[in-house]
Amino acid sequence: MADVPQTHEDVVAKAVGALGGIWDTQRAVTTLRDSGYEPADQRAAEKEARRVLRQLASKGALVKIDPVRAIYRSAV
Repeated sequence: MADVPQTHEDVVAKAVGALGGIWDTQRAVTTLRDSGYEPADQRAAEKEARRVLRQLASKGALVKIDPVRAIYRSAV
């Protein structure tokens, strides 16, 4: 059976589930890069990480704990 490619959201969701704790842009960028993501530059990496964090928060996997910055905690 062929491996199904994981989305960035899948990668970060798996890490959140396994590690829990506090998640910010840099932690998400590191997780994405460790999975093989190669962004054009740091700004693109941070933008994608923030998008993924927002998506996971909208699905209930993360809870935003800072009203201004992209800082979340695991919902579990």
